[in-house]
Amino acid sequence: MIPFLDLKAINNQYSEELKEACSRVIDSGWYIMGDELTAFEREFADYCGSEYAIGVANGLDALTLTLRAWKEMGKIQDGDEVIVQANTYIASVLAITENNLTPILIEPNPDTYNLEPEAIRRAITSKTKVILPVHLYGKISPMDEIIQIANEFGLLVLEDCAQSHGAILDGKKCGSWGGAGAFSFYPGKNLGALGDAGAITTNDESLCEVIRALRNYGSHKKYENRYKGVNSRLDEIQAAMLRVKLNYIEEEISKRRAIAKRYIEEISNELIILPSVDSFESHVWHLFVIKTDFRSELKEYLDSSGIDSLIHYPIAPHKQPAYSEYSDLSLPVSARLHEVVLSIPISPMMSDEEVNSVIESLNMFRI
Repeated sequence: MIPFLDLKAINNQYSEELKEACSRVIDSGWYIMGDELTAFEREFADYCGSEYAIGVANGLDALTLTLRAWKEMGKIQDGDEVIVQANTYIASVLAITENNLTPILIEPNPDTYNLEPEAIRRAITSKTKVILPVHLYGKISPMDEIIQIANEFGLLVLEDCAQSHGAILDGKKCGSWGGAGAFSFYPGKNLGALGDAGAITTNDESLCEVIRALRNYGSHKKYENRYKGVNSRLDEIQAAMLRVKLNYIEEEISKRRAIAKRYIEEISNELIILPSVDSFESHVWHLFVIKTDFRSELKEYLDSSGIDSLIHYPIAPHKQPAYSEYSDLSLPVSARLHEVVLSIPISPMMSDEEVNSVIESLNMFRI
């Protein structure tokens, strides 16, 4: 079986360095909010091209705490609207509703899966305060146009970068475009921890200070609590692990791009629609997502051929029981995508033979 993603193999490449990093933390006697976190925050901010990075417990918290911080700063308030694409993972929506804000789910571009600038314009009302572009599957959104719209209407921009570490548009990496960028380091991400972890990037010093307090019980000074905060701290072990893996992220992205290039050039089957690509630099290929009207049949065929595949995502957020109040929304483009998308393996650990096998199998698929 060709696995969808072999995390053990990925981490085994750096096992000695990871073990050394772990030992360094154990021997230090300091396990929360220490030197490893400080160093990782500096290094990750530099990587993203932002002034600050704030380590938090996970990607959902990165989104939630940023919106919460803007509320504490008086930039948004309960009931304000946040525009987001309807085909995103539910975490993007959870962060909005957790802050008593209103998600405005709009149709994505069916080719890029990301926000469509004109659709954003149509969705803006007097209550709109935030645009939340999700760089889905690893492709950066049209941030130049989104920032232009945000500036025109005086809106905040929170980038959901959970799947797009390292994606670039016009020389700028994701996470450095908006007022803030939220990252997940879930183990399966292109930059994955060995557990849950997340971070927020920003150039806004005031926002950074509020988030740093919120993640640590709302404390800006030991035993003094300015806000009703939470416990969402990126621990020293995970920070140390991420420091090791950050050194290799560009190498792994290059491998993903090489596989994606082969898929796009060599998969030729009228039953399969490949991702659209305008620039390989803008895409880091966290997922390689194809479309087909015969998803069940193709998935069964790939399983029988020894090739693992996954569906990201089978049920839209507004069709989940948790968001039954939005179940009547008419979003045909999003609904269609949730019915036809299928993710195929694109691991940096894949051999040429495995890539060949995926290509040959997809080309041979028939109904």
